[in-house]
Amino acid sequence: MPGKFCVTLTHGKNDCDRATVAFVVANAAVASDKDTVVFLSIEGVRLSQQGYASEVHEDGFAPLKELIANFAAAGGKIWVCSPCFKKRGLNENNLVPGATVVGGAKLVEFLSEGTPSVSY
Repeated sequence: MPGKFCVTLTHGKNDCDRATVAFVVANAAVASDKDTVVFLSIEGVRLSQQGYASEVHEDGFAPLKELIANFAAAGGKIWVCSPCFKKRGLNENNLVPGATVVGGAKLVEFLSEGTPSVSY
């Protein structure tokens, strides 16, 4: 089932349930051969930092750290909102595998051909 899929995530530890479900859906999309992007913005950008998700484990789901690692290992891309990242003073040298700091234009380009998207 080729195509593209985007998951937009604006939460981190401030809403662990949303953060976890977003990566569950992203993993399902990448496993379905979708060119899949998770776009992290607002508080979600904190998930781009190694170690941040280590203690997040919602009942009934795999630990968030594993979901993020599995997504990247399967070829999923994690795009991190540049202004949100800079506002929070985060470190580009501490990005999780698969994460790249990008501007909004990159997301607009990815979505411009009618790419399905869900937001958490």
